[in-house]
Amino acid sequence: MVLAMSRPQKHPRTGVYWFRMRVPADLVAAVGRKEITRSLETKDPSEARLRHAQLRSEYDAYWANLRAGPRTLTEREAHELAEPFYDDWLGKHEQNPSQQTFWDTRVGARLWSRDAVNADPVPDWVTAPVDGYALTSVQFLRHASLERWCREQATSFLAGRGLVTSNDSRDAMARAIGAAVQRASLILEQEARGDYAARGHRPSPTALTHTATPNSVGATGGSPRAAKGQPSVSLSGLVDDWWQEAKATGRKPSTYESYRNAFATLIKFLGHDDATQVGKADVIAFKDHRLATPSARTGRVPSAKTVKDSDLTALKAVFEWGVVNGRMAENPATNVTIRLGKPRKLRDKGFTDAEAIAILQAASTFELGRENARTGAAKRWVPWLCAFTGARLGEIAQLRKEDVTQRDGHWVVRITPEAGTVKTNEAREVVLHYQLQQLGFPTFIEQAPKGHLFITVGKEGDVLGPLQGLKNRLSAFVRTVVTDPNVAPFHGWRHRFKTVGMEVGIPPRVLDAIQGHAPRSVSDSYGQVTLRTMAQEIEKLPPFKLEG
Repeated sequence: MVLAMSRPQKHPRTGVYWFRMRVPADLVAAVGRKEITRSLETKDPSEARLRHAQLRSEYDAYWANLRAGPRTLTEREAHELAEPFYDDWLGKHEQNPSQQTFWDTRVGARLWSRDAVNADPVPDWVTAPVDGYALTSVQFLRHASLERWCREQATSFLAGRGLVTSNDSRDAMARAIGAAVQRASLILEQEARGDYAARGHRPSPTALTHTATPNSVGATGGSPRAAKGQPSVSLSGLVDDWWQEAKATGRKPSTYESYRNAFATLIKFLGHDDATQVGKADVIAFKDHRLATPSARTGRVPSAKTVKDSDLTALKAVFEWGVVNGRMAENPATNVTIRLGKPRKLRDKGFTDAEAIAILQAASTFELGRENARTGAAKRWVPWLCAFTGARLGEIAQLRKEDVTQRDGHWVVRITPEAGTVKTNEAREVVLHYQLQQLGFPTFIEQAPKGHLFITVGKEGDVLGPLQGLKNRLSAFVRTVVTDPNVAPFHGWRHRFKTVGMEVGIPPRVLDAIQGHAPRSVSDSYGQVTLRTMAQEIEKLPPFKLEG
């Protein structure tokens, strides 16, 4: 049953039409969600109706396949189902057939052959092809890789159509996919040599004319153009659609925010929102632009690590999702990267004793002016909480009243993704140091209203936006005290906490549990660090001695 009426729904902000459909009640457990939402990638109402009808038909077939239960595919059925792989492979590489290098037809000709898989591996002494020997051995080693790829494609393809099959049927589907890609790759090899007899045509004059124009790929190395009849795919819609699936798999909202910001910056740089117009040259130009352009907010050029780990990671992930889900022919961000050099280390990453005391002195003497009361409370308490928990800034800034409780005579904070976001996506509890009790933090908690302690939640329950704003203000506050750019304004507490903890003899496993670090070994993953154990170790941390 489609929500409201069986028709496209227009997004109130972007104007793009969306497909929304309830998952039948008897299939919710199998699908893993109650509702399907997909961008129709168009603002044209007529086109939206056509795409909506097509999706409705596809999902009706999907529900029917799920209800039919397990089935066995014949070889003929598998080959018929695999035909789109043949067409897609040809279409993906049609313009530049010689650039198809993933599928080696010499290996493909012997897929599923046990003789090939059981061949001797490349000897250790072989470092370069000698009379063809090394090349042949490498081909043998490629069998496992291509067979695994075919099986992954088969599993994804069958699941995407709601087809529940046996392992034998999945293997038949994998073999059929391999055969389809092999046939297509053999044709591409011929076309790379100028032989178009296999498909009975040559490139059309229109295509040749287009690639010679000043605005085309052939002339500038710029963006590929969408094929005639191919619907455009918006960049903003692509990242939103990626999130619909990523959210269902447990990805964090903060990742979505980061990816969406990266795509918003890309759209502004390109001057358009069409994913089909983005080529590798555009991504490279965007990378170079980011490395040379100061941020409008900070006035500083982002670091190479930020561009690589935030911007390029976002583009690669979302574009790859677009390729896998049939929205794009290829990933324009593939192999675009930045080789990072080893950064200069001019000092330890943790705060010195003098820096720590200066920050906490400023927090303790902070007087609320005209700013929001919650922001003032954050400047008063967040530095102290970070100092005695070694937690990340966001984990403390998002605390709610219900996350701070008294248990067995100890005050305990619960750091949980339910309050906003946690890097590991795992909740943990930390016993508070006695100095926080002496300073009056429990009284602050008792008097605070229910909900978030330091942020005002936005409309529709938005936490991440207000949280980022508070983090920025707190970092600016600390920067008025510690101006050294070589130490992070809050991450310095995490490094200092670990250093001081080791100095006073807190076991590494307890320190890791307090800070939310992964176990160092398999044995460390057995058992748990209890609040009782944690309280005994936290007591070892010395209190801070402030002036006055």
